[in-house]
Amino acid sequence: MSEATKDKITWRVLFIVFCSSMVILLSMGTRQSFGLFQTPISEAFGIGIVAFSLSLALQNLIWGISQPIIGAIADKFGSGRVIAVAGAFQSLGLLWLAYADQIWELHASAGILIGITGAGTTWAVLMSVIARNVPPNRRSLFFGIASGTGTGGQILLAPLNQFTINTYGWQEALLILAVMLLLTIPLAYILRGKNSDVAKEHAETLRQALNRARKHSGYLLLSTGFFVCGFHVMFIMAHLPTYLQNQNMPDWLPGVAISMIGITNLLGTILAGYLGDKYSKKYLLSAIYFLRALVITVFIIVPLTSTSVLVFCFFIGFLWLATVPLTNALVGQIFGIRYLATLSGIVFCAHQLGAFASVWMGGYLFDTLGSYDLVWQIAIALGILAALIHLPINESETLPASATAAK
Repeated sequence: MSEATKDKITWRVLFIVFCSSMVILLSMGTRQSFGLFQTPISEAFGIGIVAFSLSLALQNLIWGISQPIIGAIADKFGSGRVIAVAGAFQSLGLLWLAYADQIWELHASAGILIGITGAGTTWAVLMSVIARNVPPNRRSLFFGIASGTGTGGQILLAPLNQFTINTYGWQEALLILAVMLLLTIPLAYILRGKNSDVAKEHAETLRQALNRARKHSGYLLLSTGFFVCGFHVMFIMAHLPTYLQNQNMPDWLPGVAISMIGITNLLGTILAGYLGDKYSKKYLLSAIYFLRALVITVFIIVPLTSTSVLVFCFFIGFLWLATVPLTNALVGQIFGIRYLATLSGIVFCAHQLGAFASVWMGGYLFDTLGSYDLVWQIAIALGILAALIHLPINESETLPASATAAK
């Protein structure tokens, strides 16, 4: 029997949330550490960073595109199998990368294989696991806790990987990561199951669920908002260091700035999840996007100093992934949890399209115009747009056609 049917939190529920969080931590911590390998791998191959940068860009794009496909597989065959297979092949991808000696192997391993398998060990599949095991009125909070562990991976694994690279070398560091990722396999056994086993929704096929979502205007608006989220997050993550260097900021500042975002993101994501169980999720999302636009506006208006950068990162970090638990919880609230992995996967695909667009646009406009001013302005405009389009979303649960006909 699912714990989601009870209005209380048991130790079993907490253990499942913990195991889900550990899978996300291992997977996201690995992905967020790839930047540390960029220089040593490029030097080992005797090439510029552009080749491995392309591998990472492919990884992000394929990761997003794969989310709804992997989510649909998890909805049909169960999350445990998907997590175990994805974790094993993600580990294999790291092993392949460690012993690659051709540039195409960089793209195939770090780009394609890890991009696809990462979809099975992150947001859509793991949020679906949590959704079926926690009470509906606590989903947003536990989504926030699990989402925040992605930052935990950034905080914990990035320094560990830097240490192993410096001490043993980049290949050995990848092998250590590959072994760590194998821990997802026993965790997958604990997280096995299907949402259809516990969902209360009326019988509905995946095609019917997708058609119901397609006809719901709120689903398109949520996806559009998540596109903006991806645009903001990846532009800042990818280009803030270059922006600061271009402005002749101290060499220590970019690393500290990114770390500041990671720390405050952990707090902000959990807080957003907590508030999502108590207040309207669409209004919280609208407020987050508006505050993002406001914080970015203030940042580019005030004189640029080390203090202003750290203050910016402190506040933008609170808003960083605060959209994740609220968006996933709202999808489950409107459409139910039976096909949550698939429906959330599609929304997340929009996030990664926004991420890809911002990384490419930032580089293109910087090379063309010599500054990031226009991209910052676009980010502000998109933040305001996202804040507005969440307001008309109908948060009420929709019923499948079979249920409507029965009435």
